Amino acid sequence: MSVSDAVSTPWRRASLAAAVFAVDPLGSGLLIRSGAGPARDALMARIAEELAPMRLSRAPADIADDRLIGGLDVAATLRAGKPIAETGVLAAAHGGVIAMAMAERISTGVAARLAAALDTGEVALQRDGLSAILPAHVGVIAMDEGQDDEAPPAALSERLGFWVNLEQVGWRDVEPPALTPEDFAAARKLLPQVQTDDKAIETLVAIAAQFGVDSPRAVLFALRAARALAALRGETKVEPEDIELAAALTLGPRATRLPAPPEEQESEDEPPPPPPEDEPPPDEPPEQKGEDNTPRELEDQILEAVRAALPPGLLAALAGGAPRNRRSSAKDGKSGEEIYSMQRGRPLDARPGSLSKGRLALVATLRAAAPWRKLRLKPEEADSRRVIVKPEDFRIRRHRQKKGATTIFVVDASGSLAMTRLAEVKGAIEMLLADCYARRDEVALVAFRGRTGEIVLPPTRSTARARRALSGLPGGGGTPIAAGLDVALAVADQCRRKGQTPMIVLMTDGRANICRDGGSGRPRALEDALDAAKRIAAAQVAALAIDTAQVGGGGPDAPTRALAGAMFGRYVKLPRADAAVINAVVRNALPQ
Repeated sequence: MSVSDAVSTPWRRASLAAAVFAVDPLGSGLLIRSGAGPARDALMARIAEELAPMRLSRAPADIADDRLIGGLDVAATLRAGKPIAETGVLAAAHGGVIAMAMAERISTGVAARLAAALDTGEVALQRDGLSAILPAHVGVIAMDEGQDDEAPPAALSERLGFWVNLEQVGWRDVEPPALTPEDFAAARKLLPQVQTDDKAIETLVAIAAQFGVDSPRAVLFALRAARALAALRGETKVEPEDIELAAALTLGPRATRLPAPPEEQESEDEPPPPPPEDEPPPDEPPEQKGEDNTPRELEDQILEAVRAALPPGLLAALAGGAPRNRRSSAKDGKSGEEIYSMQRGRPLDARPGSLSKGRLALVATLRAAAPWRKLRLKPEEADSRRVIVKPEDFRIRRHRQKKGATTIFVVDASGSLAMTRLAEVKGAIEMLLADCYARRDEVALVAFRGRTGEIVLPPTRSTARARRALSGLPGGGGTPIAAGLDVALAVADQCRRKGQTPMIVLMTDGRANICRDGGSGRPRALEDALDAAKRIAAAQVAALAIDTAQVGGGGPDAPTRALAGAMFGRYVKLPRADAAVINAVVRNALPQ
């Protein structure tokens, strides 16, 4: 099978990546982008067979620290009268692979623990009075089930050698395996004897640079994959086709840009002008002599192999200049800020504290007191199993919950802009409301016209209420930007008091002509607007300014740009935009 055939379909790419991973899994990983379904189940079942006799264990994405790295076994400690350590999942999986579903929900702490184990092959147990370094040479399979704006933490994804996508794969696309468990056992036995040369490394580095892959780990994973592919063929020497497949499997999914077109490369590679007649021509370098499989020809072949492995959607996105890497919702702010609570939310590790500050975590408190048990007992109580708990042993429960986000539209409803912009804003608000049911997000609308600003739509998640409020929104009159921003700041303050994370989205052409006191005059009106914008910055409210000026604007002197700068917000020029474009801009700028 040729390289293009081997990666011609998503299932073939995924199954080949899984096979290469199964040959050399320790210190590497597999990221599977797919929801639960028959295709993912078939791939996981195949991986379990290919890994045998290595152990494939499973762990939840929200695993606690004491389960992941280990800690004090309270029951065994009380029975034995001395500290007894409990082995964590990482140490227990030493020499095997850990599979984690819903990897997009992995916390940064868990990702850091997994990344350290993948880097060092060890886990540091330093908690509950225990201190030890335990072997944890493991591989990781992370199953990403998130939406378009969700992804596992980058610290973990970067350390997973293979990224595959099964979102468009159905059960009819699943093909039977071409290799047997005996083939994988033989490949693992042969793998230490497989050798690579410096030319392969140089070529892979050059390919990674052309596709915008800036992580050196990706090149190392490509080398490991090439060696594993050679071992699967029963050979001890890496061939060019092994390098092509390895680059397609590891560098292709990480691509952030397309390489230069062939005509540009040819112009860059044009031979230099001939030397003067009185000077002898320089010797031709060995790599340019034109033999078969020269480094230049090999590099061209690998470029085409990686291009063939790029998914069609990714290829179109890269060609259009769209960003490649997805971000998790916690990073790009698709939901509100995280806060700590003693009562509700996602449970976290217990922390030392007074009982007046939270509820007692009984097991954690006993775990903290158990190592001191013998020292605290009186001599005549040596045979007692009693545990003496002191105030410094108290551990209280903590929870983490996310605030909801409130997007406050501040819309210029004055004069001609009312007719051209209000319809677009209405559509954008309805689109945002459609996404609010999966999160605790709300939308509000403040309109300014005439001489005042008013709350047209208080913060809500109700689509019906929003439509009723928006249907009768009038327009016309002057442009009191300062009044609109003052009202928006008051709404933002109310949202914060309710535990929400506010964001102000200002849509205007910036041509203020009504002052705070209701008077007229463009210079003073703009000055008042800038003052109101500075108050928003001082309140540390995230802001976005959308310039709706049909002509002009966008330059360094544009009034809307000045307002964005005063708010410490983002500036976007949208002279012509429909509801979908406004919705996309706002979603990408939601506060962190």
